[in-house]
Amino acid sequence: LHRSREAHPMHIIDSHFHWWPRSFMEHLGKRPGYPSVTVNDRGGYAYQRRETSIDTLNSWKEWFDLEDQLAHMDGLGHEVDVVCSIGPLSVHFSDVEAEKGRDDALFWNEEMAGAQRRFPGRVWASAAIPMLDTGIAIEVLEDAVGRLGLMGANLPGSIGADPRIDAERLEPYYARVAELGIPLFLHPTDAVFQDALDGYDGALHLSLGRVMEVSVAASRLVLSGIMARHPDLKIVISHTGGALPYQSGRMDKNGKKAKLPEEPSTYIKRMYSDTVSPHMEGIKFAIEYYGADHVMYGSDYPCWSPADALKFLGETGISAEDQEKILYSNARRILGLRDPKPTENRQDALDPATV
Repeated sequence: LHRSREAHPMHIIDSHFHWWPRSFMEHLGKRPGYPSVTVNDRGGYAYQRRETSIDTLNSWKEWFDLEDQLAHMDGLGHEVDVVCSIGPLSVHFSDVEAEKGRDDALFWNEEMAGAQRRFPGRVWASAAIPMLDTGIAIEVLEDAVGRLGLMGANLPGSIGADPRIDAERLEPYYARVAELGIPLFLHPTDAVFQDALDGYDGALHLSLGRVMEVSVAASRLVLSGIMARHPDLKIVISHTGGALPYQSGRMDKNGKKAKLPEEPSTYIKRMYSDTVSPHMEGIKFAIEYYGADHVMYGSDYPCWSPADALKFLGETGISAEDQEKILYSNARRILGLRDPKPTENRQDALDPATV
């Protein structure tokens, strides 16, 4: 794929892309206590949730300069648009007091909206949502979609260290998301398995912990009946769906205890996923499992190399038609992307009839 398209540049949408505003990290760094944010020696920041946390979330300079990130994409020889999601830092907004989480989410969302205005049609961004208080979550969601024009929202794999993203109190939130028709980007947050899988300089947690977290979180949305009760809910599960495609049969075998209207795999396959896996066979199986209409290209930049992401996708041997869907048109359709005007206000999106 990468070599063959050098002579014929493609229009690509990277659905799994991370840009963090440096202003936000500096904002957090001014606060005493925990979570603690300090400048590290990599041009980024060390984020530590608690004093007792075994590890820190260490970023580097490539996370923070959006212009440089887009220039890196230009170097691929293709026209690459990006969809910004938060990634593991999304734990923060549900890990502090509810009002502080709301204020921090509003700060983040303003920065994301600013990026959309600076690069209309090339950069789309999703909202931070604090999940500790359901009313605040809905308030921030509606502000992000209606006033700021953000195209989706981030769903952390846990609410702080609480894995119950399927808590009964959150039912109205999921109902409102489904009504608005926007996608939720489900990404692990390093708050559930990190301490249990410590050691090896983070190798075990980074290799399996994040995959386990996103798999468990998505399974909760299925087994709780949230996916069944809200058929219009769009969940984008990161990292080729974690373990769920590979363990789908086991989910159906044991998931009968949840007494769902359909087998769990029915709801898993209703989710969407990306191609973020440095494993050609894994990418190919995710496409076969979800179907080519439910998978979007993602590079996980700056955590992974976009050149490698394209190379692994090319090695799957999928058809040119499916390549085009996965590289571009699926994201436009699934994520509801449209080219915004710099001054556009999407208040109309709060009316479900217009979605």
